[in-house]
Amino acid sequence: MASALVNARVLTPQGLVDGCAVVLEGERISGVVPTADLPASAPRRDLRGALLAPGFIDVQVNGGGGALFNDAPTVDTIRTIGAAHRRFGATGFLPTLISDDLDKVAQALDAVDAAIEAGVPGVLGVHLEGPFLSARRRGTHDDSKFRVLDEAACALIAAPRRGKVMITLAPEAAPAALIRRLADAGVIVALGHTDARYVQARAALDAGARGFTHLFNAMSQLGSREPGVVGAALDDEDSFCGIIVDGRHVAAATLRVALKAKRHDRFMLVTDAMPSVGGPKTFQLQGRTIRVRDGVCVDQAGVLSGSDLDMASAVRNATAMLGLPLEDALRMAARTPAAFLGLERDLGEIASGRRADLVLLNPELEVIDTWIGGRAASDTAPAEAARVRS
Repeated sequence: MASALVNARVLTPQGLVDGCAVVLEGERISGVVPTADLPASAPRRDLRGALLAPGFIDVQVNGGGGALFNDAPTVDTIRTIGAAHRRFGATGFLPTLISDDLDKVAQALDAVDAAIEAGVPGVLGVHLEGPFLSARRRGTHDDSKFRVLDEAACALIAAPRRGKVMITLAPEAAPAALIRRLADAGVIVALGHTDARYVQARAALDAGARGFTHLFNAMSQLGSREPGVVGAALDDEDSFCGIIVDGRHVAAATLRVALKAKRHDRFMLVTDAMPSVGGPKTFQLQGRTIRVRDGVCVDQAGVLSGSDLDMASAVRNATAMLGLPLEDALRMAARTPAAFLGLERDLGEIASGRRADLVLLNPELEVIDTWIGGRAASDTAPAEAARVRS
């Protein structure tokens, strides 16, 4: 039976709209219509003037709720991570495996496949961040796990599965022919943790790479004579760039310059979140103790180790630090990652026929409630729907 969400400011493909009703029927949005056109008998939920936006999609989630995907790549871990991030508006996410051995990669792929089959809310696929990376740009990754992409690894990653498979790799650790093979198999290839020169990054894009993981971080920078990976990212019109907007990973001014170099619908907000989001502020990462200090995850040497960022905070930061219009910030959290994943016909917009993945926000852009496939958190788990200050 259809029901309607009314009395909200709704982000539609045309912009923010008042006076409309979002009609839900099963898992889908069946229409966005003037409230006055609703039948008098239609069940309604009054959203009390709050902001209704497409649910956020985070393509880089290492952990949450005290759980780290690397520690236990299982369905239960994915469920814990998803529940933690849903509190902050993420209705879709990719559990992300930091560089590890290939047997752990296989476990992660199987766990996500099983989680999707089991109907774990929000999981859209998996992100393998490595292990085909550059030791010169390793960041917090364990470079003893790094390897060059070969035929066996390519076959493992390219095998048909439920959901999306994304991989971050360095072009210098992945032959262009194998990048092409992954892309042709439907794997979403992003470049990151790389010291590649511009020509190497350009060749990877030509081979089918689709984007860049946490732009500016752990990659060769834009120079006067060597544009590097950053130059390749900003020079290419069609590729997508993930950005971590926490004021620590990248200076706000640097991101503002990047936004002037490339159209906004090719930038997507990501968190690179660790178990501390919705969990304890100290955790273990491959034998090292990571602590949240002044809002930043660092190891004993002070090296950035993922983030303590959530998607609702990323949206707030995008408006406050980058000066983005609210509509742009919300789209960078929903429509752009949906397009990056090839899910734009199903997710990322409030429009007829789309899946009813939604987030309700108060004026401070804090999460009031979420819907995944038309089911509100407030209906299925009231404690999860309580307003969370992030």
